[in-house]
Amino acid sequence: MHVNVVDGTGAVLKEDQTIVIKHGLFEAIGGPTEIKVPRNAKILDLKGKTIIPGIVGMHNHLHIPRFPDVGDVAAKLYLASGVTTIQTCGAASPNNEIALSNTIEKGMQIGPDIIPSAPFITGKGGNPNMIIPRNEKHLRDTMQHYINQGIKWFKVYRNTNPDDLKVIIDEAHKNNCKVRGHLCSITFEEATKWGIDGIEHGLNSTSDFRTDKTYGICNGGREYMDELIIENPKVKALQQLIIDNDVFLTSTLSIYEASIPNRAYADERTLKAMSPFLLNEYKERRDNFDKSIKDTIRNNRLKRIMQFEYQYYKMGGLLCAGVDAGRYVLPGFGDQRNYELLIEAGFSTPEAIQIMTGNGAKALERSNIGTIQEGKRANFVILNGSLEKDPTIIEKVETVFKNGVGYDPDSILETIEGQFAKE
Repeated sequence: MHVNVVDGTGAVLKEDQTIVIKHGLFEAIGGPTEIKVPRNAKILDLKGKTIIPGIVGMHNHLHIPRFPDVGDVAAKLYLASGVTTIQTCGAASPNNEIALSNTIEKGMQIGPDIIPSAPFITGKGGNPNMIIPRNEKHLRDTMQHYINQGIKWFKVYRNTNPDDLKVIIDEAHKNNCKVRGHLCSITFEEATKWGIDGIEHGLNSTSDFRTDKTYGICNGGREYMDELIIENPKVKALQQLIIDNDVFLTSTLSIYEASIPNRAYADERTLKAMSPFLLNEYKERRDNFDKSIKDTIRNNRLKRIMQFEYQYYKMGGLLCAGVDAGRYVLPGFGDQRNYELLIEAGFSTPEAIQIMTGNGAKALERSNIGTIQEGKRANFVILNGSLEKDPTIIEKVETVFKNGVGYDPDSILETIEGQFAKE
């Protein structure tokens, strides 16, 4: 009762709301005079606090560089941070990912609902621990292997061959599966015209504007990152093409920020959760950053990335968000940081929350999550303060509810101190 609600639809914040939850679903939502509180209900008086939907992480790996499986700890970090659903956007340990998803679904372990992925698919010159197709039969057979295990999402990586991408999209769509891409060898325009479902990282991976780029090869100059005018008609035409073909984009601002010397700082919560190995790695990186603290190039690039995403959203594009955990950007904490960066990019509180919740659910075609609306699953987050007045309130998670069951984030985080990416 008496709570401020940002419902994930993009609608303005509603004050002094009453929400009735029954059997894990939102049963009634409205003002205090509109809603009758059921007899014997457990009542939470949340005056001065904010409720948002459970975050839907759309680029939320269960691995980081050097550590192919951090799923157990990552799942707890995600849940404690208010992330109740993730799509992993490429797997390093696909069998473990599937197993963890099933374990959480059965209630044997806490964590977000996990929508798992097949391993990354790339091309010659790509990372050898990914799938590098030998021929079309090998590619289709490999995809079927994972489809038979219930996988519905495939991700292509930077060196993917154009002909392979056409096969991947064909095989996926024939089996009611989706394809997303961290692109380089293939432009956004090409991938869109061939039927890709989602594209990752935005401007930083847009090879359409590279100079001297060879068709099907990840090469060419990246001067566009420092020179491109985002309002340029060519940029808008590309974005309109993506929008017209119902391709979603996934924003990953927090991981890009981690490469900027004067912004790449880990907060106290992060330092507490990191393993000694990761902590030492962070300190070494931070020492190197301190030597180039006045470098403004990447700051300006971040602004361009933000402008690209803001323009795409305002043109009507489906923009989602995910953490792409790595460096010192941890699962969950990085999702929260994404919110603060979306606000910095110019989005309003309702827009930023929509990007991180309702839009993700729409891209996943999960109509029962992502927004606070009657009949939907009671996945939501209680934040201790007014989110609209202070973006950092996204980090003040009091309770996380998943299917109407409340979890205490502080208790969860206590169990994983020093455990993330432990050797």
